[in-house]
Amino acid sequence: MKQFFSFIKKEFYHILRDRRTMLILLGMPVVQIIIFGFALTNEVKNSKIAVLDNSKDVATTSIIREISASRYFEIEKNLSGYRDIEKEFKSGKIKIVIVFPQNFNNDLLHFNKAQVQLIADASDPNVANTLTNYATAIIMDYQKRITNEMKLPYTINTEIKMLYNPQLKGAYSFVPGVMAMVLMLVCTMMTAITIVREKETGTMEVLLVSPVQPLKIIVAKAIPYLLLSMINIISILLLSVFVLDVPVNGSLLLLIAVSILFTLTSLALGLLISSVTDTQQTAMFVALVGLFLPTVMLSGFMFPIENMPLPLRIISNIVPAKWFYTIVKSVMIKGVGFSLIWKEVVVLTGMMFFFLVVSIKKFKIRLA
Repeated sequence: MKQFFSFIKKEFYHILRDRRTMLILLGMPVVQIIIFGFALTNEVKNSKIAVLDNSKDVATTSIIREISASRYFEIEKNLSGYRDIEKEFKSGKIKIVIVFPQNFNNDLLHFNKAQVQLIADASDPNVANTLTNYATAIIMDYQKRITNEMKLPYTINTEIKMLYNPQLKGAYSFVPGVMAMVLMLVCTMMTAITIVREKETGTMEVLLVSPVQPLKIIVAKAIPYLLLSMINIISILLLSVFVLDVPVNGSLLLLIAVSILFTLTSLALGLLISSVTDTQQTAMFVALVGLFLPTVMLSGFMFPIENMPLPLRIISNIVPAKWFYTIVKSVMIKGVGFSLIWKEVVVLTGMMFFFLVVSIKKFKIRLA
């Protein structure tokens, strides 16, 4: 065991003396969680809009004031006529134009109905659809308020309640995805070059003639990255709770335990890549290209897997990040217990043992 711990100590020296490695291991998770939490979000807010108010009465003024007070919109310009609408859209600054016809308030009071036209830039259909929904909701709130005292026959009121994320914050979706991406890429990429580095520097011969078994050599190289990954897990959770206001509604111990399981799976996959490649460049290329795209696109945190074609839905089942993302979202956001995530845990455990066994089988005890 003394020799085994000496190998672990040696691997720690390799990591700690390289400042760039330490920056990648400890700095990248912090930067990514901040970028994804604040900059990259699927929320649509502070969108610049224009208003064409042909009525300029009490009702239109009140609606415009409420729209301006919303965090979703910023009124960039008040237009003077229809001829200005297309020009503003072509400038690229305006996402939506709200048009009030003449006699808006008069029609609303005397005919009990009035028209509002929403013209959106549909070059980005998702943003256009979201903004028109936001604007419609604000207008409907105004309508509900002014008709509150009037008894209308056959009125249907729809009550909407958002569970787990009532404010519809994008960070609730991105934090579990960033955890999966950071742990997968950092652990796999860094461990993928460990054995290859020994091959290229010529120190693998020394390791192979030592009395330490190949299995212990592999485990000794993975343990330092496991400990550093635990630091990353803690830092990501602290940033999520105290900076991004994303709560941990479930068991913290369960969340940390499954995070460690996913880290072990990523380490085993990295060891497998390092065992079957001969150069650090090849190992890094396989780790980045072979894992980054599947982790981002097929894990479910950027794009819903349900919307994908059947072949891609089947392929997503072999992406470890998909199962970890499901677990973290369920435990962290929904607050579920082990009884509802045990299937995902079993899948990750099976992947970990599979990658570890194959990496040991592929480990060459003789150099060609």
